[in-house]
Amino acid sequence: MDETTDETPHTFDAVVVGAGFAGLYMLHRLRGLGLRVRVFEAGGGVGGTWYWNRYPGARCDVESMEYSYQFSDELQQEWEWTERYAGQPEILRYIEHVAERFDLLRDVQLDTRVLTAHFDDARNEWQIETERERVTATYCIMATGCLSCFHTPAIAGRENFRGPTYHTGRWPHEGVDFRGRRVGLVGTGSSGVQAIPVIAREAAHLTVFQRTPTYAVPAHNVPLSPEYQRDVKRRYRAFREAGRQKHLGFGADYPTADDLGADAGAEQRAARYEEYWHRGGLYFMGAFVDLMLNPEVNESGGEFVRRKIRNLVDDPAVADRLSPYQVLGCKRLCVDTGYYETFNRDNVHLVDVSQTPVDSFTEKGLKVGDTEYEFDAVVFATGFDAMTGALNRIDIRGLGGQALKGTWSAGPRTYLGLCTAGFPNFFVIAGPGSPSVLTNMVPAIEQHVDWIADCVSHLRRRGLRRIEATQQAQDQWVDHVNEVASFTLFPSCNSWYLGANVPGKPRVFMPYLSFPLYVEKCVEVVARGYEGFVLS
Repeated sequence: MDETTDETPHTFDAVVVGAGFAGLYMLHRLRGLGLRVRVFEAGGGVGGTWYWNRYPGARCDVESMEYSYQFSDELQQEWEWTERYAGQPEILRYIEHVAERFDLLRDVQLDTRVLTAHFDDARNEWQIETERERVTATYCIMATGCLSCFHTPAIAGRENFRGPTYHTGRWPHEGVDFRGRRVGLVGTGSSGVQAIPVIAREAAHLTVFQRTPTYAVPAHNVPLSPEYQRDVKRRYRAFREAGRQKHLGFGADYPTADDLGADAGAEQRAARYEEYWHRGGLYFMGAFVDLMLNPEVNESGGEFVRRKIRNLVDDPAVADRLSPYQVLGCKRLCVDTGYYETFNRDNVHLVDVSQTPVDSFTEKGLKVGDTEYEFDAVVFATGFDAMTGALNRIDIRGLGGQALKGTWSAGPRTYLGLCTAGFPNFFVIAGPGSPSVLTNMVPAIEQHVDWIADCVSHLRRRGLRRIEATQQAQDQWVDHVNEVASFTLFPSCNSWYLGANVPGKPRVFMPYLSFPLYVEKCVEVVARGYEGFVLS
């Protein structure tokens, strides 16, 4: 798309920020309503998370037949996945295919970062400034992603290090050759768990700096047979509906347990955990209904994983350092391929920095306490400023010039995870207060997009031009989100669900637990005439 060079703002019905799964589908739906839409994307291509996260081993932890769009039967039938859990290159090819198939690229402006979005109350429009132009729009829709703002810890002396540094969330598109190189890697969350086995096979030596051990379960990834894909495609509609009825929004072919671990004996629990361990992936968390409700049951699941670690890792001291003792699942469960076994390699060394953190960079590497580790390259697998980071990096201002960042200074506050009081005609896809990162992201995105599109259609049919969440509805929703979380063990540890990985970020549990319950709430709001909103 050609750059705009004049000073006169272009006017659109809607501006969408971000061209990942959310932004592209939002464009498709709004265009279908006859709206003039512009999508701004900071990257050089579509794909969002899957455009930026190209690190070695990058892979989805939801099965590919479910981690995909369901809005088009034709699309579902024509696309062929190659693996149970698709890797980043395949997912990106899929998104690019969707963009081309539905002719979306003509309304997407790449390499364009949005700087400001200010609401003009008198004109009832959003005034949006990018690095390249100014535009106005009736609706401003944020499809910026929950895990798009990468976080790098503040380690002193970075400028002194003579080698390159990388972050898994902004991996060079040309790739990185680690052959014959000494590599230091900081972080053992999901990105680290995926990258470590791959880098270890290539590098001359890999040193892993771990602050908190992580729970990881095997993916048991396999190629998808044509027979299996044909079977799913024959029943795709029922398959998708079954997935949507699960609390996590996926697992259509995997019945979840309906019994309590508290009622099971030790042998029964062990057998059940073993069954779910071999099932692979995030399904492990469905072993018992009360796994995230009952501390004693949760501890039995945690001890099962620790026993697996002790069996997989040859050195007992290393196995002990790799063994987590926090609540199983309060941090996102990692899905791995050979993660723990990697620490049996002669060229892999684990450094525990829980008590003595990484102090600084030196010219040659990293210093921890009195020890200097020499590297040719350093990799940060330190995650993201999740859910709010990308939004807070844009100067978003609502009624009276109030800044969204200021409004959220004590933690994000939304109604349904979709809207914020004081910000008319402003929507967030998969925002805080919605299931988002605790469910299958693609169905969650589609549900949000459909709700927004239906809302805009409702307004237009009735000659209305404005919708805004009320403060009361927002306060009640925030209380509800917290109440639901309080019945579980999720808020019990310092996870990125609470923003605990980012210094200074308010500790607020951000996702909503249970996808089907959330959908039910959204449907009820609409059925009651958009209860909790003021329409004008």
